[in-house]
Amino acid sequence: MAAPSKRPVRIAGCSGSTTDRRDAMRILAANHANDPIDVIIGDWMSEANMTSRAAMKLDKQASSFIPQGSAAPGDAYEPTFLEALEPALLDIAKHGIKVAVNAGASDTALLHEVVTQMVKSKRLDLKVAYVSGDEVFPAVQKALKEKKSKFENICTGQVLEDWDFEPIYAQAYLGGLGIAAAFGKGADIVVCGRVSDASPVIAAAYWWHNWQRSDLVQLANAFVAGHLIECSNYVCGGNYTGFKELESKGWDDIGYPIAEIATNGQVIITKNKGSGGEVSVNTCSSQLLYEIQGPWYYNSDVTAILDELWFEQLSTDRVALRGVKADLPPPTTKVGITAKGGYQAEMHWFLCGLDIHAKARMMEAQIRKMMRPYMDRYTKLAFTKNGSVPDNPTNQNGATVDFRVFVQAREAEDIMPQKFFRPCIDPIMEGYPGATPHLDWRQGLPKPIYEYYVTLLPQSDVQHKVHLWSGETFEIPPPPKTKAWPKQQPSQAVTEGAVDLANFGRTVKGPLGWIVHARSGDKGSDCNVGFWVRHPDEWAWLRSLLSVEKMKYLLADEYVGKPIDRFELPNMRAVHFLLHDHLDRGVSCSSSYDFLGKNVAEFLRARHVDLPVRFLDRGKL
Repeated sequence: MAAPSKRPVRIAGCSGSTTDRRDAMRILAANHANDPIDVIIGDWMSEANMTSRAAMKLDKQASSFIPQGSAAPGDAYEPTFLEALEPALLDIAKHGIKVAVNAGASDTALLHEVVTQMVKSKRLDLKVAYVSGDEVFPAVQKALKEKKSKFENICTGQVLEDWDFEPIYAQAYLGGLGIAAAFGKGADIVVCGRVSDASPVIAAAYWWHNWQRSDLVQLANAFVAGHLIECSNYVCGGNYTGFKELESKGWDDIGYPIAEIATNGQVIITKNKGSGGEVSVNTCSSQLLYEIQGPWYYNSDVTAILDELWFEQLSTDRVALRGVKADLPPPTTKVGITAKGGYQAEMHWFLCGLDIHAKARMMEAQIRKMMRPYMDRYTKLAFTKNGSVPDNPTNQNGATVDFRVFVQAREAEDIMPQKFFRPCIDPIMEGYPGATPHLDWRQGLPKPIYEYYVTLLPQSDVQHKVHLWSGETFEIPPPPKTKAWPKQQPSQAVTEGAVDLANFGRTVKGPLGWIVHARSGDKGSDCNVGFWVRHPDEWAWLRSLLSVEKMKYLLADEYVGKPIDRFELPNMRAVHFLLHDHLDRGVSCSSSYDFLGKNVAEFLRARHVDLPVRFLDRGKL
């Protein structure tokens, strides 16, 4: 089924997380008459629920043998998608809006059944399809058995046979052509499991404009557009270091993004009418720098080259994407492998006022002594102070620091209350002045965690299939032409032609974030962080300042001794860093408060450097 015209397709992003606001799809569909939308896409997947939903599916399969009437685990798709879809269905049908989402998680076929029944219950003529092929554990097992691959971890370099955990599930990141094919057959709603975050946008544009696999420039532009809008509010001002400017623009109801993609691949980013926030060069720069790994940006359908990318402000809340280059996709696709990682628990004390470090040392010594009989069974034990006390505090809460005790072990019994929580809480009467524990003791009980291992699988080993409402299925072949890319992304430790920082005149010590925007995020255990400046004359200063060695200095105690990659995006006045293996094994089993890596940028912006006074005279961020 061909798209209705060759005008640009308007694709709206309604969700960037399983916990995103639920009303965006309804709002976008209901306002179609005033703000037409052709396709609504949504991202419900992350590395956190890739592991948890995988375990849930396996537990459910095991529970098929439990006695009738016993409690069974929940379904392994993302139910919040249904909360978003149901109130929007009437308008989706009325206006002929297409929908593509990855909310199937680890049970896409079941989600397809549920959506199909929901559509029937409303007596709507909507055709529902689903995409499979992302569940690749048998392919991984087969390749291991036949010694075709060692499945090297792309974050750590470890090989799978040396991993300390037993794999139970593997999920590949699929491209967008299955979704496009389903639309071409007449599907109105397509549900998927782990397609890549940008794949629904690639799919919508590919279908709408009847592109071919060889249209690499168009595909690359759609791919970057998908990266920009798949995280819903982010490109409209969410998670943006210029957020203070948004208070007068409705920061209590930040809008949802719309990508307008022309047949030649030209992209314009805007947002839904009447919403808060903004779409600007800076908000687009913020989202572009989120979760990339280097100048080569891979998808199963195309590779986008980012080093000459830039944005142009066309008018209020309308930004054009420029400078994207394209190349062939890699022969492989990313795979996330799940394993049961054991259990973790935590306990918190509150330290207040003076002598915080001494109080923490005293508490740690007392706890460690009581834990001594059990500590050999722990796989991780960490004591951390979180927060600080200002000089001459004016309120007690502001003078309070959280002292956290965190533990992990392979077996739940090794951190049961008598072996972890009791040693943490029992020193209360011999503790530091004001010794006060957190009263939510539930955190001290063992909860399961899941390990996540990131590797690659040949696309030819993936059985990418489309399943139509009629029962018909057909396969999506891998790309006929691919390119084997080097493992190492281009990296430049120091800028070429660095300028002597003394040339920028008088300086004062202050936070980097007074002048510099930044954005960071996670990919497995890796963390990326990108910095950019607003004014052309600040660019030479930024690129000269931010070397790899300067990044190590800024990280200070947070530097874990692992490699750091650096590349520049000169047209964006941006410097990007990839911090290898920085995040303690990733979101699903991290011991860090910052398990998504999003506050790495905020920490670094707070670090003091020598700031040129003439830049500060323009006003601080």
